[in-house]
Amino acid sequence: MRINIASIMVDDQAKAHRFYTETLGFRTKHDVAIGGAKWLTVVSPEEPDGTELLLESTDNPAIPAAEYQRAMFDAEVPAISFAVDDVRAEHERLAGLGVRFVEAPQDSGSLISAVFDDTCGNLIMIIGR
Repeated sequence: MRINIASIMVDDQAKAHRFYTETLGFRTKHDVAIGGAKWLTVVSPEEPDGTELLLESTDNPAIPAAEYQRAMFDAEVPAISFAVDDVRAEHERLAGLGVRFVEAPQDSGSLISAVFDDTCGNLIMIIGR
């Protein structure tokens, strides 16, 4: 068994798609209209057949996702974590693209992490060396 798709709630799928592809460098895997939203997934260019990240809209009235997303953001809990080879270099690259970090690279001994705002209602952690 392996993870196929992980999802992250976003308040605007089009804005999230631009951020995750143009800023973070992910690639679109699926972009399928379903009602008023989309089945919209992105993948790492390093693993195009790897785990997909579903950019799930918070607009579903049957699910109180927007409240959950806001509570997680307000509590400063990252919604997801991405592995990178060099946290400091990725921090520098993303900050140069205008990404707002809420936590600069922190060395915890065996790992280094940093946290940024994805502009779509989530905090994202990058972790590595």
